[in-house]
This record gives sequence, structure tokens and C-alpha cells, in this order.
Amino acid sequence: MTKDLQKDPIEQLTDEVRKLNSHNFIRVQNSLWRVLGYQFLRGLAFGLGTVLGASVLVSLLVWWLSQFEFLPIIGEWAAELVKQIESSP
Repeated sequence: MTKDLQKDPIEQLTDEVRKLNSHNFIRVQNSLWRVLGYQFLRGLAFGLGTVLGASVLVSLLVWWLSQFEFLPIIGEWAAELVKQIESSP
């Protein structure tokens, strides 16, 4: 700590800028192709997560609605959806 206080402020600033430039985030942001590749992979992961999450939620909702057989419209509709989902390959 005392060693850093003895340095010239310009040298301290130079050291900090050197540390910042060597950081992984800065190295990725310095290249357009790396940024595009990173954003593309991020979009793929987001899209896949969205589709999988929506599929799970919709299937749980349909299953839950199919349990209400005493409601004539919703119960029959949900039961028919469950049959179609189960019979599809």
C-alpha cells in the first residue's frame, strides 16, 4: 500500500489503465467480430431458454386445466388437447 503511495500519480493511472485493458470484458469489446459472436450466442441461448420455458409452462397449464373435468367447456377442451399431445409422435 505504501509502495503505491510513493508512485507518481501518472504511473498509478498507467498501471490502472493497463489492468483495465487486460480485463476479459475489454478484450472482447475491442473486436467487432467477438462482440457479434458473443451477442449471437447470447441470443441463441435466450431463444432456446424462452422456447423450453414456454413449452414447460404451457404443458403444465394444459395438464392442470385437464384436471377440471367438472367444467364442461374447459375440461373437455383441455382433455382433447392432452389426447392430441400424447398421440403426436
